[in-house]
Amino acid sequence: MPELPEVEALRDFLTENLIGHEVVRVLPVAISVLKTYDPPVGAFEGNEITAVHRYGKFLDIEGNTGLHFVTHLARAGWLQWKDRLPDGPPRPGKGPLALRVALETGAGFDLTEAGTQKKLAVSIVHDPRDVPGVARLGPDPLSAGFDEDRFAALLKDERRQIKGALRDQSVIAGVGNAYSDEILHAAKMSPFKLAASLTPQETRSLYEALRTTLTDAVERSHGLAAGRLKAEKKSGLRVHGRAGEPCPVCGDTIREVSFSDSSLQYCPTCQTGGKPLADRRMSRLLK
Repeated sequence: MPELPEVEALRDFLTENLIGHEVVRVLPVAISVLKTYDPPVGAFEGNEITAVHRYGKFLDIEGNTGLHFVTHLARAGWLQWKDRLPDGPPRPGKGPLALRVALETGAGFDLTEAGTQKKLAVSIVHDPRDVPGVARLGPDPLSAGFDEDRFAALLKDERRQIKGALRDQSVIAGVGNAYSDEILHAAKMSPFKLAASLTPQETRSLYEALRTTLTDAVERSHGLAAGRLKAEKKSGLRVHGRAGEPCPVCGDTIREVSFSDSSLQYCPTCQTGGKPLADRRMSRLLK
């Protein structure tokens, strides 16, 4: 799933390539992608793009009429930029193409989604906060006002494990499965530690790991074309998706805990005092 760093890089890329250009066609291919119907998707045609914003994992393309094209790429969605779109309208079918946006220059982008779970979303709204997912977002962890005190206040009453709290978009916007693994590894913290049990020093370490991990990922992705962002994300991850490989910090084998629809990766030596965590599907979690 694209997370804050990749979506921020897409925002930069689209800012450079969209602003000042007119949208001439918005062509839905998969009807499931449209989450709003009033205004209709065709109302965004004719808009000149004035700005591109990011809200957590949401992209917001703003037009000069006051309409906003808001999209969430979900787990398997992506944005594919094309300097020259194919001639003729796309044909509905079983392929990954969900929606196409064409500019007056002949360039534009496709929104695609792999797999069978079609959760990629596009909304045409007058205000981004009209999108429920945007309205419920917590603070952006890279915003200027997101300091250690605010972070501590968000966690002090959280009775959940810290992995779940970091991923909750209503607590902190933009962090998903991959970067929560990376943040916890950098902080040398078990993903199963209760958020409310953190000491002031642990909170400080986690806050610093959060900001550093995300800032570094944004900097690595800055200036990359949309098509290169997935590879950059994968190459920059130190534990997520690397079960069975040696930890780049201590050399221990990276372990995995699997859930019904996801998994997490961690280093026992760095994060859990050398103790492997039990698989949640098989037994009670080790504290």
